[in-house]
Amino acid sequence: MRVVIIGSGIAGTAAALALDKAGIEVSVHEAHPCSGADIGAFLTVAANGMWALRQIDVVPEVGFPLTSLRLTGSDGAELGSSAFDDGYRCVRRAELCDLLRSEVHRRGLPVEYGARFVAAEHDGDQVAARFADGRAVAGDLLIGADGLNSAVRALIDPVPKRYVGQQVFYGYSDSAEPPHEPGRIDMVRGSGSAFGYAVSPQGRTFWFSRLPAPPLDGTEGPDAMRDRLLAVLRPDATPTADIVAATDDVLATNAHDLVPTPRWRKGRMLLIGDAAHAASPATGQGASMAFEDAVVLAKALRDHGSLDAYERQRRRRVERNTVRSAQQSTALTPDHAERPDEVERLGQRHAEAPPDGDPAEWLDWNTELPV
Repeated sequence: MRVVIIGSGIAGTAAALALDKAGIEVSVHEAHPCSGADIGAFLTVAANGMWALRQIDVVPEVGFPLTSLRLTGSDGAELGSSAFDDGYRCVRRAELCDLLRSEVHRRGLPVEYGARFVAAEHDGDQVAARFADGRAVAGDLLIGADGLNSAVRALIDPVPKRYVGQQVFYGYSDSAEPPHEPGRIDMVRGSGSAFGYAVSPQGRTFWFSRLPAPPLDGTEGPDAMRDRLLAVLRPDATPTADIVAATDDVLATNAHDLVPTPRWRKGRMLLIGDAAHAASPATGQGASMAFEDAVVLAKALRDHGSLDAYERQRRRRVERNTVRSAQQSTALTPDHAERPDEVERLGQRHAEAPPDGDPAEWLDWNTELPV
């Protein structure tokens, strides 16, 4: 079996490593040059994501471990705290992508950069990916791991992305000195925003802020965006404004998700990761869900030779994460989120579903995937 993967981000590289371990031939094709994401973007990999990575022999030592969470209010008072399961990490997206790509290259798996996917053609038991330069690469399965704005999804089920009502600001500072403890991520429920930060062992503060507002349209300059964010943060008795003020480069983007979630398959094409089930950033499970996708997909093909078991195992779990994240986002941004009725319908679909259970039950590499 030969699998053609479109996208060399987190989902695409993890899928390549998992499929390779299952004895399946893979090739990865990336539209952009070989470059990392911006240094300011960080993410968390939860215990389930770390478990999934270990199943494909990847143990990320990049970033730093997180062991607890503290929640404070706009007045600085502590509202609650909790401990994390073993293995939770904070990592820069660029570092994680570099780690996964390095492992793909170390295993000798072919990766082609500057290959922009434009079309797919089915021919019997084969599917060919066509690229902007006219080349074509054929395989038995084509995987769209090309993110929220997936070109592959446009061919399977062109569900539009949905604005969740939040602008997301983020960055890092080497001079901020907020109150913190090693291994703790601090979440601040501000009067006008949601804010989170963690301080690395080297003293670098990574932070993000989710601000209810209409979507950014690209006309506002970086200084104006920073000033607008600071105006929201400064009334609160928290360290958030000082963190932002001590940050040289404040970056911002719009938060989107896929609600409703699209059809994942058509012919010999399949969507995984954010291309299939992008969630708003509220739950922090995006990377971990992609790692679970990779392991379950490889096991479904290894154990059953079909995608039916994969979709049965994954759809309920990722849709529940998508709707849970959307509900958390909408609670902060009821006036700006697009199509809130679709979130309600997706939530109703899973309201009576049983719990997901222990991820180890379906992620363990040496256990057959349930049918």
